[in-house]
Parts: sequence; structure tokens; C-alpha cells
Amino acid sequence: MAENRFAKLLQKAKGEITEVTVDQIEKKVGDPKVTFVDVREPDEWEGGIIPNALTLPRGFLELKIEEEVPEKDREVIVYCAGGTRSALAAKALQELGYKKVSSLVGGFTAWKRAGKKFDMKKWLTQEQAVRYSRHTMLPEVGEEGQMKLLDSKVLLIGAGGLGSPAGLYLAAAGVGTVGFVDFDVVDKSNLQRQILHTEDRVGQPKTESAKKTIAGINSDVQVVEHREKITSENATTILKGYDVIVNGCDNFPTRYLVNDACVFMNKPMVDGSIFRFEGQVTVYQPRRGPCYRCLYPEPPPPEMAPSCAEAGVLGVLTGIIGSLQALEAIKLLLTIGDPLIGRLLMYDALNQKFREMKVRRDPQCPVCSEIPTITDFVDYEWFCSSEKKPS
Repeated sequence: MAENRFAKLLQKAKGEITEVTVDQIEKKVGDPKVTFVDVREPDEWEGGIIPNALTLPRGFLELKIEEEVPEKDREVIVYCAGGTRSALAAKALQELGYKKVSSLVGGFTAWKRAGKKFDMKKWLTQEQAVRYSRHTMLPEVGEEGQMKLLDSKVLLIGAGGLGSPAGLYLAAAGVGTVGFVDFDVVDKSNLQRQILHTEDRVGQPKTESAKKTIAGINSDVQVVEHREKITSENATTILKGYDVIVNGCDNFPTRYLVNDACVFMNKPMVDGSIFRFEGQVTVYQPRRGPCYRCLYPEPPPPEMAPSCAEAGVLGVLTGIIGSLQALEAIKLLLTIGDPLIGRLLMYDALNQKFREMKVRRDPQCPVCSEIPTITDFVDYEWFCSSEKKPS
């Protein structure tokens, strides 16, 4: 009796929806105007999904579909294992106001039997699901976002005052690969602000100390040590393979070098700097906003920009600015929120004030303009020296 009622319900739903075949929809895979929705259960996804499909179990469909697909006139193709659940799901979407909904006849089984391409979906392990549970409950992150973080690679220029908090929070967040570029060793004077390091590691390379600390925080994270000075000769090799660059270096030749490398390689850079009780953060995204040279065409004279060793710095300030850098890097990796592209965020610790200044691309910028005059690395030590050589 119950089976008859279900059969009638299914027959009625199929009579009121559009059903499509594998051959009819194959060319729509990857079309930005079409959304495929897989309504199977998570354990079924382990066998594969149609490329770029939105995975949303049938039990959560009505609850979450409007968050994931807010446009009611978008074409939506629903599929399950064999075509039954997707037919009912398509009917439910019609009732929610979606105008272009169809169900795949035969479901993913038919897709696979036809020899069509499919993706293998990665999943969090049970331990990871617990570790990152406060992330995955955020709609802007979710399980897919967390998997994206685990697959991401971030390079930190410097394992010091800014690299320490940025590296710690990126590792805790589950960024799968964190690289550090630093050729210095831990000094006692570092411990006031460089929280990656400990007293018993004084004299050790900073990258080695960073790796030990992060290993104790998150075993999911691979730490890559670049125990060398970044130069024009190795910059491309070091930056290659990373998704986002976080710059926390404290000297101008390296700042200009890393900026130019990021522009040449089209990599976003989260830039931070500190001075005594003040700090600032911005994001340089090639082709979307200004680069470092747009703001600072020429380095200031050395007496106008003393280092922390010369001018001092409040230790906790580095934690605030470095944490903001980690946040901006995560936003870039997940493509969420409004990154600080074209905006310079300035912080005054003594008066506990944030200020924001808009910054624009320089149409005459020698590196990121439409007609750049610098297309390869230059002598950055000379460029930043107080007495430049004649050209």
C-alpha cells in the first residue's frame, strides 16, 4: 500500500518536471550559467560527482538551496544515484520558485556508465571534522571551504614578528602548506614578539623553530623551510606553487623584490608593516588594485624608516597586525568577504584607533601599469640605497 502511494507520488512528480538525459546535459558541465546539484548522501559522493556539482543532501535541500543558489531563474540540473530522489527534489525546487529545473534520468549511475568525466570528492576525516567544526558551521566556509584551505599553500616572507602570529593562525586554520622564507636564527631579543620561538631554541634557524611549533599545533600542516635569503635569482623558484604571499619582512630591498615578483607571477600579496606603536595592512592583487610601488615609488631614506632594532616596537602590536594578515590571506583563499584590495588599514595602538585610506593604481607605475618599464628583477640593494649609482 505504502509502495503504491510512493509510486503514485513519484509518477506525479515526474509528470510535472523536466527530465533530461546524460547526452542532453553533457555540454552544460562547466557552463557558468548552469548549476548541477547532487542530492545524494555524503557517503555516496565518495564514488565521484559530476564536475563542479554542488553537493547538497536531499534532506537539506529546501533548507540550504536558496543560500547556495539565490537566483531563481538560474538553470538547475538535479541528480541522485538513479533518478528517483532527484525527481522529487526537482519538484520541491519548482515549488520554491525555481523556474528552470530538471532531473537527470538514471542519475550518477547513468553518467558513470556512459563513461563521462567525474571528479573524486575529498572529505574531512572524522578527526578533522572535529578539529575544524567551528569553521565548517560557518556558511561562508563549510566543509568544502575547509577542504580548500587544506589544499592551499601560503608563503610567509619572514618568520619574525609578523610571520609568527600569521603563521600560527594560518596553521591553526588548517592551511595545508605553510612556507617560511628566513635565513636568520632565533635571538633572545626576538622572544618579546616572535611567538613562534622559545627560549630553548635561541641560536636555532627560525624556519626550523617555526616548523617545530606548528607541528605541535596542527599535524595536518606541512611546513616548508626556505632557509635562505630571497633574491632576484631565487624569488621565482621560491614563490612558485604558493597561492598567497604574506609579506612581513622589515627591509625595503626585499619588499620591492617580493612586490615585483608577485606582479610578474600574478600572485596576491598580503602586506603588513609595523613601527613602534603603529601598524598597517593591505592586499596587493595584481590587475585588481595597486601594487607596493604605486604607494611607494621610491624607498624613504634610511633615517626616515628605522628598523625595530633601531626604533623599538610594542610586542603585542605584531600579534594584531600579523593576525589581520592571516585573516586577509584566508579571505583570499576562500574568496569570501571584501579583502583590503585598494584599501590601506592603519592601526594606532596607543589610541586604539583604526583608520582606512583608499589607494589606487598608479597609471604610470613602472611595474603594474598597462605599459610597464620594469619587466624583470632589478638591483634592489642599489635601488634602495641612499646613493644610487648613475644610470
